[in-house]
Amino acid sequence: MRISFLIHNAYGIGGTIRTTVNLAQALADRHEVEIASVFRHRAAPTFSIDPRIRLVPLVDLRPGVPRSDLGHPLSGVPAKAFPREESRYRQYSALTDSRVRSWLESSRADVLVGTRPGLNVLLARYAPGGAVKIAQEHLTHDSHSPALRTRLRTEYRRLDALTTVTDEDAAAYRRRLPLPGVPVLAVPDSVPEPVLRPADGSAKVVVAAGRLAPVKRYDLLIDAFEQVVRLHPDWTLRIYGEGGLRATLQERIRRLGLHNNVLLMGPAAPMEAEWVKGSIAASSSNLESFGVSIIEAMRCGLPVVSTACPCGPPEIIRDGVDGRLVEPGSVDGFAAALLDLVGNEEMRARMGRRGREAAARFDPQCVAARYEELFARLLRAQQGCTVLRRLRRTGTRAAAALRQASSHEGSVR
Repeated sequence: MRISFLIHNAYGIGGTIRTTVNLAQALADRHEVEIASVFRHRAAPTFSIDPRIRLVPLVDLRPGVPRSDLGHPLSGVPAKAFPREESRYRQYSALTDSRVRSWLESSRADVLVGTRPGLNVLLARYAPGGAVKIAQEHLTHDSHSPALRTRLRTEYRRLDALTTVTDEDAAAYRRRLPLPGVPVLAVPDSVPEPVLRPADGSAKVVVAAGRLAPVKRYDLLIDAFEQVVRLHPDWTLRIYGEGGLRATLQERIRRLGLHNNVLLMGPAAPMEAEWVKGSIAASSSNLESFGVSIIEAMRCGLPVVSTACPCGPPEIIRDGVDGRLVEPGSVDGFAAALLDLVGNEEMRARMGRRGREAAARFDPQCVAARYEELFARLLRAQQGCTVLRRLRRTGTRAAAALRQASSHEGSVR
């Protein structure tokens, strides 16, 4: 099979990029795989990409390179095809409309996979008729604005399938965004087995990773960790990531007197080497559409303390078995769950082992097999429809010829 993914920016850092690369590399063992990146802002991708995968940048934003698109006359013209309701609309333009459309219309892929709503709309509109068109939703249904949901209800009808990363979100799409004839399935994101030895649970370090954004609730995590430090002043919290709240969080750390215990580490990619330096992982979000960082931590042998927020954590973590689930927004609840693990090394080690075993179901080969089954089923259906259309056309022509022959015979008589 020839399989192509369409992604916003394959050269950056983010969960969608990580899981797309993981899936593409697993599929490349048996198929011809391509990733088209709408934007390119650096020479090489942050995440290593298998050389078997063809990486195609569509708009080059690097200054000074011979084919840079900075200053292109169309880049200042607002996009018309990319939906205005999409959160990244301002980054798109008439130039991106043109480049994405050209790439789609010239594609020879058997399967085309979009990775965010705006790109899925372009895929639905401009992909060749013979290709299977699949939209991946890495954000939850409820995180989209009402205006975007209305737009998707119309545009997504042209697709062959829609995938979400959790069962809860797939049910929400089926219930609130009905798409007659378009199956909606849950297929999780994937995380490969780490190449490093797993954590042994002895380090007095809690690790968190993700954007420094309000939804991640690092303010809650820092407040909860302040309670941990009162009883265990030799423990440290390391937060990896970048974002607009860095200064605010740094001030909170200073105000609570935690400058020796809570460290804002900046971004790290890949995170494997940082996870294995810890003994506990923490995820304090109000919302996680999935939770790639949770699975990364589990695969590295860390039990995870997480809020039981929609949608991913409750489908990943078994409370009390391979991690802890806490009511969202509860500082005291989060602190209590951390303290249980901080004070019990044997429990940390046991949960870490069970987490590694459970997280194996998210291995890229397992997830790729589920996608291959979906691709094959949709291709068979596509081919069946093509044959049926040909038979109908043939039958129509034959009927017309028969009518013409009968008419001619009648006139002769």
